[in-house]
Amino acid sequence: MNDAILTLNAGSSSIKFSLYALRDPLPEQAEMTGQIDGIGTRPHIKARDGSGQVLDDVDVPLRGDADAQHHAAFEFLMEWLRGHEAGWRIVGVGHRVVHGADRYSRPLLLDDENIAVLQSFISLAPLHQPHNLEGVAALRACLPDVPHVGCFDTAFHATQAPVATRYALPRRITDLGVRRYGFHGLSYEYIAATLPRHLGARAGGRVIVAHLGNGASLCALREGRSVATTMGFTALEGLMMGTRTGSIDPGVLLYLMEYQGMDAAALTRLLYKESGLLGVSGISQDMRTLLASAAPTAREAVELFCYRIVREIGSLAAALGGLDALVFTAGIGEHAAPVRQQVCADLAWLGIELDPTANATDARCISPTGAATPVLVLPTNEEWMIARHTATMIAGPTPVAGERHAF
Repeated sequence: MNDAILTLNAGSSSIKFSLYALRDPLPEQAEMTGQIDGIGTRPHIKARDGSGQVLDDVDVPLRGDADAQHHAAFEFLMEWLRGHEAGWRIVGVGHRVVHGADRYSRPLLLDDENIAVLQSFISLAPLHQPHNLEGVAALRACLPDVPHVGCFDTAFHATQAPVATRYALPRRITDLGVRRYGFHGLSYEYIAATLPRHLGARAGGRVIVAHLGNGASLCALREGRSVATTMGFTALEGLMMGTRTGSIDPGVLLYLMEYQGMDAAALTRLLYKESGLLGVSGISQDMRTLLASAAPTAREAVELFCYRIVREIGSLAAALGGLDALVFTAGIGEHAAPVRQQVCADLAWLGIELDPTANATDARCISPTGAATPVLVLPTNEEWMIARHTATMIAGPTPVAGERHAF
């Protein structure tokens, strides 16, 4: 029987999971990865083993409304794991938790007391935190005798100076916790940890990382630490995204409320679900679909997406006082060569050059040999980051007591 770490990323309509063999050092290749998506509509599980072989790709027989299906999905997942990965023993579970607020800036062993504190942060991330914590509750019920570790998307940005996190609001509002937090921290932490392999000593310089996916943001790094980032109080601020607006004049929202009769629920749908690439194109939130389309609105959406990235990179370069390297990561960053080409072309003033052949093949380095400012394409691995934190916590001086759970 081999020990393993289970990682969980529970969203509103999907549950992502991975299983990592507990070894020293922790291997970056998971023994198994998978996702249950379509929760609330048509639940479906797809999973692969460490070699990429499909283990399952079927609909999941869950009944009831979305909430009932969500709870049932965790129970289904545990039964599915028992049936598909015999010989592994879960000795720890790592959970992605979006918001740690000002209180938690490092991974945390989860217990009833601090879970109650995390519940109080739901108002800071109402679309993400409840589902994260539901996953915690469900897996603690299924696996009560192993330690559960919370890993926070906000934690990596705790190194930012106060001036980078404040809004120009009255202090009575700031004292409520209204400030810039930043997100995608687990992704940025992974990239920062792997940069020395690719940049050597230059990894400690002024680096901007572009996490471009359905959710998109940028982070400015110095000495591998977060100096500034584009997301703020919520995961809405900053770049245009798949269905999210990114930064928008607050006056637009006041106008829509006062003159178009939109309430909070309607504005939430607009800002989170109906805007971004989907809203501008009127076609799709999927960058692959838009790049393949000849529709003018698709081209406009891609153009605006790239323009916003260039604008925000300029802002972060100012915060850093220059730029020593640029890194693309996440789904669009890793696979959309035309996006990288357009962004880099518009950043020539920062010393950015692109090798067209390398860019077309998604090479790790897409700048010419000897370029003053290297441009890299690096896959992110948030799940491994969660697994590593979990392995470190359960090996610490005060592990949670209990029996290990065997499949």
